[in-house]
This record gives sequence, C-alpha cells and structure tokens, in this order.
Amino acid sequence: CETCSKEEAKYRCPRCMKYSCSLLCVKKHKLALSCNGVRDKTAFVSVNEFTDLNLLSDYRFLEDVGRTADAAARHCIVHSPATKRLLYCLRNKARGCNIELKTLPVGFTKRRENSTTFNSVENKFYWHLKLIFPHCQAEYTLKGVPDDKTLADILKPYIDPVESDPVVCQRLKIYTASPQSDVRILMKIENRNRNSIRYNELDASRSLLDNLKGKVIIEYPTLFVVLKTLKNDMVVLGQ
Repeated sequence: CETCSKEEAKYRCPRCMKYSCSLLCVKKHKLALSCNGVRDKTAFVSVNEFTDLNLLSDYRFLEDVGRTADAAARHCIVHSPATKRLLYCLRNKARGCNIELKTLPVGFTKRRENSTTFNSVENKFYWHLKLIFPHCQAEYTLKGVPDDKTLADILKPYIDPVESDPVVCQRLKIYTASPQSDVRILMKIENRNRNSIRYNELDASRSLLDNLKGKVIIEYPTLFVVLKTLKNDMVVLGQ
C-alpha cells in the first residue's frame, strides 16, 4: 500500500494509479493528492501501449461528448435573451476596464463553473478566480473576489506563514518556507500557438483589476503561483 506502507495492496486508483489496501487508505490518498478517483479518459497513451480497449474507450468518450453537446444546444437557457444580455453586459464592462473578456459556448466546463459578476452599484467586478500551485500539484477556486483586492491579500490565506490555514499551509509548505520575494505570480497569455506558450508576470502589490488590464481573459483568470528558482519551464514574455 502506497499510503500506509504496511498492508498488502488490493486496489489501484483508476486516475493516479496509486495502490491502496483499504477504503480508509483510498480516502486518505484522495484527500492528500486531491484525486477524485475517476479515470482520466483523455490521458496520453503511447502508440505501443494502445489496445482495442483504448480505442473502445475513446469511441465511447466521443459519443458522450456528442450527447452532452447536443443536450446543451437544446437547453432553454442557451437561447435565453436574459443570459445573452448578461454576458454582453459583462464583456462590455470588461472592455471599459481595458480587459478583453471572452466567453465560451454553453457546455464548456469553464463556462459552466464561471461565477464572475459585475456590481453596477459599486461599479466593481467580483471575479471567479483559480489559483494553481504547480510545485505542489494543488489548485484552489475562489468565488466573488473583488477587483480592488491586491494579489498579495488574495494569496495570504494560502502561503502566508502566519495567516494561512494550517492544513493548506502544510500542503503548500514549499511556498511558506520560501522567502516571499521568491514568489512569482504568472498568468498564461491566451491566443498563442501551443508550441509558443508564454506568461505575463503580475505585480502582487497591485490590485487584481490593475493586473488584468490589457490582458485577454477566457471566462475567468487563472493564476499560477510559482517560485523564482523552480519556474524554469514557464517562460515569461520578454525573456
């Protein structure tokens, strides 16, 4: 068992392929690795390992995608004037802040989970935000983040040695143990070729709105929190 290292393994996780001996260890490994236990149907399989079962799995996956897309296209919300009006208003307000906000068709995961709103009374965005900590293979979703909040304040509950949650702090200990000056916040530049991925480096001392100005956002911002010494494979624009 790769969790307790005591008993003989009986189960293997379909997603991360970790061996476990009991239901308790299965739950522990899911909690520790944020694993949902569901097999990744889009995981890469080399040609040498490709079998008829993989072919059948791919075929069924494409059938599921077709059914889901068809059901989404028939849904009444897709054609609701109120929904289209709301999205138009959201994009228009973002354009007024020098942010190019793009929305995906209904049926896409990012479109379904996006909870970004604009408060016309306060004249303020409340963003749906995703934080990714690649060195710890962890990601967190935040909802209703005001656009005037600084990135440093947004990250405090996660990597601040004093103010962060103890459980989160333990998981992200490589960040909390490093000097704050080594922490970098990056955002992927959209609309680039897959073989030319670049990132914008954001300023933690400035507000979320200031950092998003002049950027292209697809549905909602996704921020990558990295350490200066470990971000070798993430190329910042201009380097």
